[in-house]
Amino acid sequence: MKKFLLNMLVVVGLLLCAGPGFGKTIKIGLLCPLTGSWASEGQDMEKIVKLLADELNSKGGLLGSKVEVVVEDDGGDPRTAALAAQRLAAQEIVGVIGTYGSSVTEATQNIFDEAKIIQIANGSTAIRLTEKGLKYFFRTSPRDDEQGRVAADYIMKKGYKRVAILHDNTTYAKGLADETKTLLKKRGANIVFFDALTPGERDYSAILTNLKAKNPDVVFFTGYYPEAGLLLRQKMEMGWNVQFIGGDATNNPDLVKIAGKDAAKGFLFLSPPVPQDLDTKEAKDFLTAYKKKYGDLPGSVWAVLSGDGFLALTTAIKATKSTDPDTLADYLHNKLKDMPGLTGKIAFDSKGDRVGALYRIYKVDAQGNFILQ
Repeated sequence: MKKFLLNMLVVVGLLLCAGPGFGKTIKIGLLCPLTGSWASEGQDMEKIVKLLADELNSKGGLLGSKVEVVVEDDGGDPRTAALAAQRLAAQEIVGVIGTYGSSVTEATQNIFDEAKIIQIANGSTAIRLTEKGLKYFFRTSPRDDEQGRVAADYIMKKGYKRVAILHDNTTYAKGLADETKTLLKKRGANIVFFDALTPGERDYSAILTNLKAKNPDVVFFTGYYPEAGLLLRQKMEMGWNVQFIGGDATNNPDLVKIAGKDAAKGFLFLSPPVPQDLDTKEAKDFLTAYKKKYGDLPGSVWAVLSGDGFLALTTAIKATKSTDPDTLADYLHNKLKDMPGLTGKIAFDSKGDRVGALYRIYKVDAQGNFILQ
């Protein structure tokens, strides 16, 4: 009996060590702003990636192993993000999803690249992020040169002659502002104002006064939604009715909360399709599951793009039956073709950029809804 029990213990021990799903995990990192000005984006990112991981694990996981999502808060700050990236790199993760802001992502790129860890950013559109030749960096978001082209096309089509461009000196906002300015000047537009505000301030009346004095027909703001909301509210308070257009970082429902519905009404912004306008079967099925679990839809498309990053990474692992970073990078660069993602088909070029155009124009209506134009 003792010998029998001993043999059984050995067998159970071997199963626990070697059997699929018995304690072994594949770790995927998630870098996102759970605190700070962009916390709503990060919180949605965490919900989306964890929901997709749960669905994957319910179907057997990856390579016979459970997927574990390891979350680090970057606080929307480059220095915090660099420390968070170092912590993730020390945890034997296969890849990392995130993060949202371009300047924040830029602070983490070299850390992950040197550690040979796949990184798939979701809200980082600055051109230079994929001009560095980093083998393991990808993004599911589009680039600012595409956004700048759409912005310039729209401004010229509407016949605006005197254009003001306001940014916040972050990697993303300054890059988009420069790109749009160059394109507009080539087409003969008169750039009457080009300057930066300081993000995080509570009073932008001085810079709004300077803007108004230049008498622009339109103001293109390339910064983020917290500042955009304040600008819209304070612009209304000073009785200035000029048209404001925002870049894609203004696409967040908190913009309306900050500005108020009256001030936000009529605001235009560029963005990939917002969640309610995603029309693929994959998107509809996922959003139904998301609403069932969390009671509402994600606030913006940027968080949904983190889900696309998770799907791309796990698809690569399944297809290659490997977690080797070079194998995964080669697959993502060269063999992932038209993967059915949440925001449409996913593929990457040699630089790690997403292939295809995504940008649309949206307008905020009287109820604070984002309406596709």
